[in-house]
Amino acid sequence: MKNPRRVALDALARIDDGAYANLVLPAILEESALQERDRHLVTELVYGTTRMRRACDFLVDRFVMRELDAETRRALRLGAYQLQFMRTPAHAAVSATVDVAPKRSRGLVNAVLRKVSSAPVSWPDAATELSYPDWIVERLTADLGADDAMAALRTMDEAPTVTVRDDGYVQDLASQWVAEAVGARPGERVADTCAGPGGKATAMARTGAWIGASDAQPGRAGLVRGHVRRLGADVGVVAADGRRPAFRPASFDRVLVDAPCSGLGVLRRRPDARWRATPEDVERLAALQRDLVGAAAGLLRPGGRLVYSVCTLTSAETLGVDRWLAEARPDLTAESLDDLPGPSWRPHGRGAILLPQAAGTDGMFLLRVRWGGVK
Repeated sequence: MKNPRRVALDALARIDDGAYANLVLPAILEESALQERDRHLVTELVYGTTRMRRACDFLVDRFVMRELDAETRRALRLGAYQLQFMRTPAHAAVSATVDVAPKRSRGLVNAVLRKVSSAPVSWPDAATELSYPDWIVERLTADLGADDAMAALRTMDEAPTVTVRDDGYVQDLASQWVAEAVGARPGERVADTCAGPGGKATAMARTGAWIGASDAQPGRAGLVRGHVRRLGADVGVVAADGRRPAFRPASFDRVLVDAPCSGLGVLRRRPDARWRATPEDVERLAALQRDLVGAAAGLLRPGGRLVYSVCTLTSAETLGVDRWLAEARPDLTAESLDDLPGPSWRPHGRGAILLPQAAGTDGMFLLRVRWGGVK
């Protein structure tokens, strides 16, 4: 039987090498043949240590006087996470971590973790304590205000809730609410121009509407096809760039643009994303979002509804896109959001924002506009 902490270290090594945590961990667990209880432990260790990496490094580095190799660093992070955030008894956390540490550094790992277990903690700043890059804390504080930003960041340090639809598809409630907010009806044609991996497209298809789903990445379009087949959904799937839609202009009753974004509203679900994202990503993606929304508007029939959503919280990707659309397409009228599903949306520009702390969901922004007339 494999040691769960050794399996966790293997996963952490692959993440350090560039693998995505949510992709590599299921494969590693499948290979491990671990019992269910140990699989849960590995998941907590990998996601938690990845999420709280900066905080763990601070806890350790107070007692390290030399440069650490990558393997030793990972073992120390793993031990520090158990001690500080899982509250594992010191004797158990230290001895279990030493057992899986590189033989050459077991003495150091033992000594450092024993000090971590007994020393009081005085965090130097919020970014270190909450374990985020400085720029994310600064950006969300500027865009949301200090109270909302800190509450959002703390919530995204917690393990996410797993929500399963009654058809078996795993999808966060915030995403389910976005799909519902499109308002698809039986017999309508609905375009989903950034559809991968397919959760919103298959949810909208359950209303009896026909969904035309596209994604710029063939691999993500393939994921949509797989979910469509499994669920028996009435969805047509193509691989196409949403900036150049593959569908006929003015041929859809409703269009959803669930755009690629910086993902700063889903950092608890994607534990390594906080270390991959950069400030430059925000501006680059905001430009892409404007292009996608502008192109998607051309798919609407008169009276049709366009829904723009992103799972991020930055002003550039929410209010900024809203302001741009208002100027670029004054013929698209913002709709009332009084009927939005979910209890905790708040007004944000002409749209609405859902903060992670409001309902224990992903963070999300949504805007609904209509092209003339009444439908």
